[in-house]
Amino acid sequence: MSRLLVGTDGPETSEHLLDYLSGALGSDDQVCIVSSEPGGDETTSDEMATAEEALDVLEEGLGEAVAERHQFVRGNEPVEDLLAAADDFDADEYVIGIRKRSPVGKVMFGSTAQTLLIDADRPVRCVPLVE
Repeated sequence: MSRLLVGTDGPETSEHLLDYLSGALGSDDQVCIVSSEPGGDETTSDEMATAEEALDVLEEGLGEAVAERHQFVRGNEPVEDLLAAADDFDADEYVIGIRKRSPVGKVMFGSTAQTLLIDADRPVRCVPLVE
């Protein structure tokens, strides 16, 4: 049995992750799905609804495999929430979506995936977010 922590940032990402996980999960694997928003004045009600929809897509698609679901809104960077949730869930590995960005785009907007790859203390499965 594996315990996977799946991070999502929107319904489209969730669809890609679901496509991957549908073929990768074993019958006794467990999944914790996570979305992270900054909170306060930095998060709109539309962004909260989008995050909720992203979690719904995964929860409905994965069914019984979903052991936990978290929509964090506590002022942390997403990577902080992912690292903490993995410890709390005792995850064996992370599953995240990755986008292709230019070097300038990574510097200007940061990269949760890049930071997670550097800071993670367990394997990270990266699912390309391409058609």
